[in-house]
Amino acid sequence: MKKLILKSGLYIFLFLISLELLVRLFHLGKDTPTRILDEYKVEKWMPNQNGYSVTGNRRQNFSEYRINNSGFNSYREFTPTKKNIEIALVGDSFIEGFHQNYYNSIGKKVEKSIPEIEVYEYGYAGYDFADQLHLIHAYKEEFETIDHIVLGIKFSNDLTRGEYQVVTSRLALESPINKLLKKSKLLVYSKSIGILNSPQKLLYRLMNILNPAPKTQSVSEEEILRIKKEKENQYLANFDSLVSKYGYDKNRFTLLLDSRITSRLFISHLKENDYNYIDFSEYFEKSDHHTTLIYDRHWNNYGRDLIAKAISEYLKKKELIKE
Repeated sequence: MKKLILKSGLYIFLFLISLELLVRLFHLGKDTPTRILDEYKVEKWMPNQNGYSVTGNRRQNFSEYRINNSGFNSYREFTPTKKNIEIALVGDSFIEGFHQNYYNSIGKKVEKSIPEIEVYEYGYAGYDFADQLHLIHAYKEEFETIDHIVLGIKFSNDLTRGEYQVVTSRLALESPINKLLKKSKLLVYSKSIGILNSPQKLLYRLMNILNPAPKTQSVSEEEILRIKKEKENQYLANFDSLVSKYGYDKNRFTLLLDSRITSRLFISHLKENDYNYIDFSEYFEKSDHHTTLIYDRHWNNYGRDLIAKAISEYLKKKELIKE
């Protein structure tokens, strides 16, 4: 019996080692760059990293990323000068672009449309409007040299707070235990394709049995509308609070948004107070092709082409860039 247990343990160990090697050989597990919090309390990626972002159980999306000296995914370094024309794209994972090769990013597409400019992409997964304005304020001298700044914004989740604070939950991913677990590509791959979901759900169920959550009462339609309106007003107040605290140059700053999923109240507020914005919804609505990934809401290559087109045409229309 003891010999059987030892042999079984050895076979399981060898099997896991084989799977680990296969995952590494076919590059099925994604490389996750290291996060840091710099001296200005700006969360970004540790500079000078590179690797591959992998999504899906059959490498449905496989792309290369490159973290530059500034800590952002880009094919170029950020060296703004008063002599050249520079555009900054600031936003979350949609601007960060881990779902596409770094050398074929939105910024690169804009540069192809307008060769005389340089586009700097300050994208970081999870950035909301508070993160964006804090970043611009923290690197004030750098951003003052940049000619125009486009800020990606999604009303439903980018305005949930009216002041900036460090998001400790993201930085917790850099704990020694998580770093150790990430060394196993097999474990990373298993988690990404959902193998570990069932054990996690079972654990949550057991926790709910031991500590049941209070029963929720049904909410009327009127109450739902009231809560929605209250939330919209709060998000609008958060927007004004952040703008008031960090400042907002209406001549150099432009918001990038999708009006189809943006509050009418917010759109009206932007128009009434002369905030410039790029509404890319019309580009997507006219499209006969899919604009997002099949398994993900992030833009696919065609969607990114349309975003780059929307930005390029806006810059030319505003005569920020001469044709």
